Amino acid sequence: MIDALQYEFMRNALYAGLLAAVACGIIGSYVVVKKMVSVSGAISHSSFGGIGIGYFAGISPVLGALFFTIASALGMGLVIKRTKLPEDTAIGILWALGMALGIIFIGLTPGYAPDLFSYLFGNILTVPFSDLIMMIALDFVIITVVSLLYKEFLTISFDEEFGTVIGIPAERLYLVLLCLVALTVVVLIRVVGIILVIALLTIPAAIARQFTHNLFKMMLLSVFFGAILTFGGLWLSYEFDVASGATIILLSGTVLLITLVASRIRRRRIRKTA
Repeated sequence: MIDALQYEFMRNALYAGLLAAVACGIIGSYVVVKKMVSVSGAISHSSFGGIGIGYFAGISPVLGALFFTIASALGMGLVIKRTKLPEDTAIGILWALGMALGIIFIGLTPGYAPDLFSYLFGNILTVPFSDLIMMIALDFVIITVVSLLYKEFLTISFDEEFGTVIGIPAERLYLVLLCLVALTVVVLIRVVGIILVIALLTIPAAIARQFTHNLFKMMLLSVFFGAILTFGGLWLSYEFDVASGATIILLSGTVLLITLVASRIRRRRIRKTA
C-alpha cells in the first residue's frame, strides 16, 4: 500500500476518504440521532437526477448533482412538513422521481455515459483533483454552518417541539439540515456511490454512538471511525483487487457488528456486577 502512494490517483483517493469522513462524521451523527435515515436515503438516490441533468447539459455530473440534490432536499422537507402526505409515502415518491429523472436525461444524452457505474457504486480511485477541490469547499460549508448553528441543531435533534416552543425556527433549521445532508451526499458520491451513500453516512455514527451519547464527542469519534474505515476499505480493495466502495461498506458493517456484540457483552457484565 505504501508503494501505491507514489501514484497520484492513490493519493487523491486517500484525500477523498479523509474529506468524506469529515462530512459523514458530522452530518451522519445528526442523521442517526434525529432518525433521518430514510429521508437521507431518498436524498441520496434523488441525486441521480442531478447526475443525469449534468450529463445532458454537458457539465460535471457532480456539479449537476450538487444543485439538484439541494433542491430535492428542500422540496422533500417542505412536502413532509407542509402537506398531509405521510412521510414514508413522500420519501418513496421523491426517491423514485429523482432516479427516474436521471434515467430519462441520461437516455436523452447523445453517446454513452462511460463512468456512470462509478456514480452508482463509487470508485474512490478515480476521484480527480477538481472533485477534491469541490469536496474541500463542501466540507468547509458543512463545518461552518454546524459551528454556527450547533446549539439549535442540538435542540431540534432531540426535541423539535420544545425548540418550537422556545422560539427556535425548527422548520427552517430542519430544511438547513436537509441541505447539509445533500452536501454530504455529493461529497460521498465519488467515494461509495449513490447506492451505498446511506451506509457510509450512518455506520460510522452508529459505531460512535456505542461509545458516547454526547453529540460533539459522537461527531469526533464518527469522523475518526469514518477515516479509519475508509482507509481500511481502500487498502483491502487495493490488496484483493475488488470494488473499493463495496469493500469500505462491508468493512464498516463488520466493525459495527463487532461493536454491537462487544457493547452487549459489556452491558451484561455491568448488570452482573451490579
